[in-house]
Amino acid sequence: MPPKRVILRWSAYEHEHVPRGNDWFWALGIVAVSAALTSILFHDFFFAILIVIAAAILGMLANVPPDLERFEISDRGIRVGEVMHAYEEVISFWVEEEHGDRPLLLVDTVKFMAPNLVIPLENIDPHVVRSYLRERVEEVPMREPFAHKILEFFGL
Repeated sequence: MPPKRVILRWSAYEHEHVPRGNDWFWALGIVAVSAALTSILFHDFFFAILIVIAAAILGMLANVPPDLERFEISDRGIRVGEVMHAYEEVISFWVEEEHGDRPLLLVDTVKFMAPNLVIPLENIDPHVVRSYLRERVEEVPMREPFAHKILEFFGL
């Protein structure tokens, strides 16, 4: 009889959505206009345009609620949505249980465009995830990437 395949599946939002009030958008606009004007004073018109476009995009993205993403850990690897990260591509993992109200699974991969995966562990026991991954990948203490914290701060 072949061994039974164990698959861990759960769904979670990509990030925690923080509704932004009018004050946040006013502050974003004031900072963007001030930076753009400063850039114009230094005769860097293209950077001023870039600042205004980036602020507009940031303002639009701050209103978009996160998608409900499906996650899966199986014998083949770690699936995030439709993308499978095989264990051959995974360098190490860490389960961060002291991250606010929900634990995170941090995965370091060899992929160029997605080197660090930050996966929320909602509706699943983090101890089960840790014990399952320990058998397949090295467990190395790591922290949430700073860039991810910045994006989370802006609600992106």
